[in-house]
Amino acid sequence: MAEVTWRPQGRARRSTRTLRLRVSAVVVAVIVLAVLTVPPLAQLDQQAVDLSAKLLPPSWAHPFGTDDVGRDLLLRCVYGLRVSLLVGLVAALAATVIGTAVGAAAGALGGWTDRVVMRAVDTLSSIPHLLLGIFIVAMFRPGVWPVVVSVAVTHWLSTARIVRAEVLSLRGRPYVDAAISGGASRWRVAVRHLVPGVLPQAGLAAVLMVPHAMWHESALSFLGLGLPAHQASLGNLVQSARGSLLAGDWWPTLFPGLLLIVPTLAIAGLAGAWRDSLNPRRRSELTL
Repeated sequence: MAEVTWRPQGRARRSTRTLRLRVSAVVVAVIVLAVLTVPPLAQLDQQAVDLSAKLLPPSWAHPFGTDDVGRDLLLRCVYGLRVSLLVGLVAALAATVIGTAVGAAAGALGGWTDRVVMRAVDTLSSIPHLLLGIFIVAMFRPGVWPVVVSVAVTHWLSTARIVRAEVLSLRGRPYVDAAISGGASRWRVAVRHLVPGVLPQAGLAAVLMVPHAMWHESALSFLGLGLPAHQASLGNLVQSARGSLLAGDWWPTLFPGLLLIVPTLAIAGLAGAWRDSLNPRRRSELTL
């Protein structure tokens, strides 16, 4: 009786999960294709000003409308998404490398090293990420690399915790005990068994960190502390559209905002499928 009751739900969950995965994959593919092909192929200057066409609503000529100085918003949004995505990818990769190294060292060495490292992680985690990021970028001239550094420095903490927990779990596995019993050094055990075992979890953390880093960059740019005002990024586009929104022109704010939300949901959908593949027990529970 229970089997008859749960199988339809399992099929519905599988079909919903498959649909979400396919939609997420298509959205991510379209985004990557757009940011890679549109800027090189477009023969238009995204900074070209046309005051006679300012604040035009969406139309066939301008699908996203124009901004307050007549620039095409579709082209500006593609350039902005390209910059924000690049910042997110580089910052997420840097944060993942730092967090993986710190977490693996804490978990593999244990003892006082583990206690000192994790107390430092707890202390840094008590500081709001945005506040610390503002402090870091305020010391430099606005640009891409100060934003990347600020995001990387403030976002490796969660990865360090995840990697440490995974290393502690792997240390109790039979093959690790066998390697230690066979005379393998601590360094060899860490390099050959522990670090490769945590790479899938670290990769998942990096994927989930990309949209977080994009939002962080957008928040800094919106506050005027991120990328220069003349450089297109999603945060700069939303910041420059505040006056238009107050005047009743919704499109300069809506489309950059959507290009922050849609990639976040798509990447989260792909990361959810990856997480299910890393956790077979959870996947089997969903397919009951």
